[in-house]
Amino acid sequence: MAERTTEKTGDTAVIRLPVRIDSGNAAQAEQDVMARLTDDGIRSVVLDAEDAAYISSAGLRVILRVRKKYPDLRIVNVSPEIYEILETTGFTEMMKVEKAYRVVSVEGSEVIGEGFNGKVYRIDRDNVVKTYKNADALAEIRHEREVARLALILGVPTAISYDVVRVGDSYGSVFELLNARSFAKILAQEPERFDWCVSEYVGMLKKIHGIEVPAGKLPSIKEKTVKAVGRMKDSLPDGLGEKLLAMTEAVPESDHMIHGDYHTKNIVLVGDEVLVIDMDTLSVGHPLFELMHMYNAYVGYSENDPDVVLRFQGYGADVARRFWHDSLAAYLDTDDEARVREVEDKVRCLAYAYLIDWGIRHHAADDALLALWKERLIALLPGLDSLLF
Repeated sequence: MAERTTEKTGDTAVIRLPVRIDSGNAAQAEQDVMARLTDDGIRSVVLDAEDAAYISSAGLRVILRVRKKYPDLRIVNVSPEIYEILETTGFTEMMKVEKAYRVVSVEGSEVIGEGFNGKVYRIDRDNVVKTYKNADALAEIRHEREVARLALILGVPTAISYDVVRVGDSYGSVFELLNARSFAKILAQEPERFDWCVSEYVGMLKKIHGIEVPAGKLPSIKEKTVKAVGRMKDSLPDGLGEKLLAMTEAVPESDHMIHGDYHTKNIVLVGDEVLVIDMDTLSVGHPLFELMHMYNAYVGYSENDPDVVLRFQGYGADVARRFWHDSLAAYLDTDDEARVREVEDKVRCLAYAYLIDWGIRHHAADDALLALWKERLIALLPGLDSLLF
């Protein structure tokens, strides 16, 4: 190990392990490690196992002696073979051990899904990878795997990630989705299946909303929405912001499941089975909050620029608006246009409030677009006393 260089970041020393640590070199390896930890400023140690191919029981004892001096010891870039040794011997329960991640390129790959936090690419015939916008996405990946597993147990057909990989400067989750086609692609390429897509889409949505989630398993979407309305309310005149906030707070809590990003790129057909993907926004709440995000996916974001929905979903604004309308009517189980408009107006109130908050916080909308959303919201609010339906 003497030829390796110790790196130091703040009060953390990073030491690379050699290819092998066994009975023949364990004593020297330990001596080398301890010699590199004489700096009084070192408070924690990371052992980088990128080069390590084998470690014997003698090598494991070296790690234990390092951990005795530095209880926060962490081992990173661990190969599957070394990880199995550490897991079998209980080391993964005593200290943080991070696997090495294989590298996957998505250059030139087809985008089959897209959500708030990332994109889903097809990397080969059988597999897709979801990439994350956040460069440090491991916590997000763990969260999504946990909620996807919960959803599957509760009856939502979805895919569970079987591997975590590096994609560029971030991470990705790999899923097996054999020949999956998003509903967005079906609508773009097979317009004759429009009514079928609406029926399957709404059927799945009702299935999700019919699921009761055990207490504490998922966050409340109402809480997130109330915060958004609270942030933007002062941008509205004549007390309308306070009125909208009061109506939002009056929406009852619910323990029923909400997807949170339910649009045609996140619904896929695998063979003859419909699956829901992109589960990181899973929550509980009133369906109003689901419909709010659906409206924005099909109409709100593209209201002043029809090409926005074309770039995002792959089909035109006319198709998107018709899909939204027909899906809402089917969800409400009505052909009464007055009833559809009544519910849509309530949905639009929260949808515009969310867009205004999003546009202000992320500097993602120009003044003209923000003014349009405010104008629409201001026109709607005087005629409403409740958001419930």
